[in-house]
Amino acid sequence: MTERTSLLQEVGQVFRDNGMTAAVTALIGGILAIAATVTRKAFTNEAMLDRLDRELNAERDRIDKQRAEDRKVDADRLERIETDIRAMRGVMFEAFQRGRAD
Repeated sequence: MTERTSLLQEVGQVFRDNGMTAAVTALIGGILAIAATVTRKAFTNEAMLDRLDRELNAERDRIDKQRAEDRKVDADRLERIETDIRAMRGVMFEAFQRGRAD
């Protein structure tokens, strides 16, 4: 009579026969999986840093444009104030001159 073994017993026998090989293979596979994860994270972080750098440069450009526009508005406003001061000075001088003539 032949003795039949179950599938679980056969799997157990394979692990007993090839235990060290399976352990080394699992170790190598685990190391490769960790290396792949680290590499993916590194590239993901690099891509994120590149994106943040582009966004920072775009924001700096926007701020520089806004500052240039603000400086132009301030310069125009200052020019109008100076023009008004000169006009008022002229009016006051004329009034002073007329006052002396009387």
